[in-house]
Amino acid sequence: MEDTNSRRGFDGLRVLTLESRRAPEMAKLITSYGGKPMVAPAMREIPLESNTAALEFGRKLLEGRFDAVIFLTGVGTRALSRVVETIYSHDEFLGALRKIHIIARGPKPMAVLKEWEVPITLAAPEPNTWHEILRVLDENTQAVPLQGRRVAVQEYGVSNPDLLSGLAERGAQVTSVPVYEWGLPEDIGPLRAAVEAIANREIDVILFTTAMQVNHLMQIAAEMNEEEALRLALPRMLVASVGPTTSERLREYEIPVDIEPSHPKMGYLVSETAQQSAAILRRKRAPADESRS
Repeated sequence: MEDTNSRRGFDGLRVLTLESRRAPEMAKLITSYGGKPMVAPAMREIPLESNTAALEFGRKLLEGRFDAVIFLTGVGTRALSRVVETIYSHDEFLGALRKIHIIARGPKPMAVLKEWEVPITLAAPEPNTWHEILRVLDENTQAVPLQGRRVAVQEYGVSNPDLLSGLAERGAQVTSVPVYEWGLPEDIGPLRAAVEAIANREIDVILFTTAMQVNHLMQIAAEMNEEEALRLALPRMLVASVGPTTSERLREYEIPVDIEPSHPKMGYLVSETAQQSAAILRRKRAPADESRS
């Protein structure tokens, strides 16, 4: 059990979360660890106006024209089923899946597939990125051969060209199946306020739980002409990333990542960041503070 001191690890630090769907839970966690949460939802889930790709996937699946399907997210897995079931029954959809190889990126799509009693051929281990998907396929070429096989990939928000090209390089005939995309929240006021708070150095810790949060934060900063101010302010803040995919996106924007949790989960992110926050911030801020003295 954690003691009282570890639970108060933030010790009054101002912690920004860009979480949307689980924002209340994240704010409560930050508070429980002694932080002062600032909540600025950075995304909303938008169903595709035209589900033609998903419907075409359903037709091909029921016709037996896929050898394998890779499911990347739990939400996307359920959304895909809802689209397919506008033309086929749930039992027909699941029956078709049970006839082919199923690869799951991580625990969330695995949970949905297990609920449906769809056998999972391969599961990518933590940290559940596209690298692990390709690695587990490379390690199981006898069980799931790719050369000349027809593979569908359930996309999630932003397409992953590295995964798609990696599958194609291994000889697969790849079909991407976009199911939903992420847009800016309808009310971008909190996100604009977050940009101002970062630029004014009123934030101590920033928690990123998806790569799309990075995109949208920088998009709003650019629209506000505050992108440079953010880049100057971030080195004095603790930047925490939930896992490698999000960290990769931060580095693409040349934003250094200070901490990744031992497991890519929200609870671990908050807990481990809180426990290390004082030491990390002391190290990051000491040179600048000393130069002023």
